Amino acid sequence: MTLKSRVFITILTGLYSFQDCIHFLASVRKFHQEPIIILIDRVPKILYPLLTVFKNVTLKPAPANENTVLASRLAKLALYEASSEFEKTIYLDADICLLSNINDVFEALDEYDFLLTEDVQPAITKATNLVRGKQEDNLPNVLSILQSVELPLQEDSIQYNGGFMAFKKTELTKVFFEKFKYYFEIVRSNQDKLLLKDQGAFASAIATVKPSIKILSPAYNYLSKWKDCYQKNDEPIKILHCTYPYRPQYAKDITSSIYTKVIDKLAKVILPNQIKNPWRKK
Repeated sequence: MTLKSRVFITILTGLYSFQDCIHFLASVRKFHQEPIIILIDRVPKILYPLLTVFKNVTLKPAPANENTVLASRLAKLALYEASSEFEKTIYLDADICLLSNINDVFEALDEYDFLLTEDVQPAITKATNLVRGKQEDNLPNVLSILQSVELPLQEDSIQYNGGFMAFKKTELTKVFFEKFKYYFEIVRSNQDKLLLKDQGAFASAIATVKPSIKILSPAYNYLSKWKDCYQKNDEPIKILHCTYPYRPQYAKDITSSIYTKVIDKLAKVILPNQIKNPWRKK
């Protein structure tokens, strides 16, 4: 099989992020014409044409689950298979807005297996967001809790933000995603200790497989909610990561059109409040 060159991929599980996804597609199409794959679950098929109105968009089924957050986690484990016909893949969360083209990310995959961004709190030893209980109580014990369930993490392990990743199709990348699935099942089976998040499993797969990685600056995955956590940097933001209701006006202007304005009006009537997604509390 001759591989196609480049693809974008995102995940849409449930209606909570539907409006975000529309604006995600609009932002990608503002700067890129590569194919876009959406792994989709628990969205009525009557709404599919609202997504495929954007050219060269393919909808593929995500792993089905009533818990839309768990479904999105499981879909992330399936990214390699879902994009296997392409040489280079950029995954972005559906609540992301491109502010410029990111051809440089595709080009860097000539040299690296993965391009990633660190979490706003990158040290695994301080990753209280991964474990159950009060943060102040857990802080001294985060690493020991993660190690107690046999995640192969050490003091120098890094927590990456899974909202952005770029990877190329290689046997090593395939092995990485197999390990990612393996370690996520450990997380999933230890819900008495761990929250249902994938960063610990992802970091464990990195530690085990050791692919060649390049860490990009926060400009490639800028979470405006945590802007005070970033060091001052004059580098222009390329990828803004925040839900549409909280998006600054300059980013909303990127995706503004008659079509998206109609969607935004409909969203207030037919879509659930994405900020109050009950699965986020599980």
